[in-house]
Amino acid sequence: MADAQFLRGLRTLSFVEGVSTLVLFGVAMPLKYVWDMPLAVRIVGSVHGLLFMLLVLQLFRAVRIVPIERKTAGLCMVAAVLPFGPFVADRWLKEAGGRKE
Repeated sequence: MADAQFLRGLRTLSFVEGVSTLVLFGVAMPLKYVWDMPLAVRIVGSVHGLLFMLLVLQLFRAVRIVPIERKTAGLCMVAAVLPFGPFVADRWLKEAGGRKE
């Protein structure tokens, strides 16, 4: 059951990281470039970067703990770089919870 709990936490982290990407691109960057407020990108970008690094770390851990396939973890890492990617990757993580390697 700890595997399912870890996977739920991973999916939540992925969702939050995806939202941080959208806030960075949709709110902070316009504030910087349209209204000359670079602090917004500095703050949101730092939070987003931390969340991204935590997500990558947790995906590596998920390969051992859950376990999920390395291919799935790799695809989730690639998806995390793209806007809306983590929301697509959530489906892969949800499916990964139903099977064991």
